Amino acid sequence: MLMKFSIEQRHLTDAAGKPIPREADVSFHLCDAESADDAVRLYIRDSGAEVIGDVLKFPGFQAMATMRNVHGVYTLQVSPASGVRVTPA
Repeated sequence: MLMKFSIEQRHLTDAAGKPIPREADVSFHLCDAESADDAVRLYIRDSGAEVIGDVLKFPGFQAMATMRNVHGVYTLQVSPASGVRVTPA
């Protein structure tokens, strides 16, 4: 069964490795997946990015990961968007 997950993406460094200002570039996205780990991997794949290190999984369908793409490095925090499960289309 699929669940709806919310993904908070926070921009850490630019493509040159320089820190991004604290108040800059935080975005939120929704993803349907079977687990928080799957949500991270689907989002990273759809973003044309790669995982840096491991996907950290926490109780309660939550996860954190670091990703890199051509624009820089980001952290992702994944949590259930609601208690409602969605059905596949």
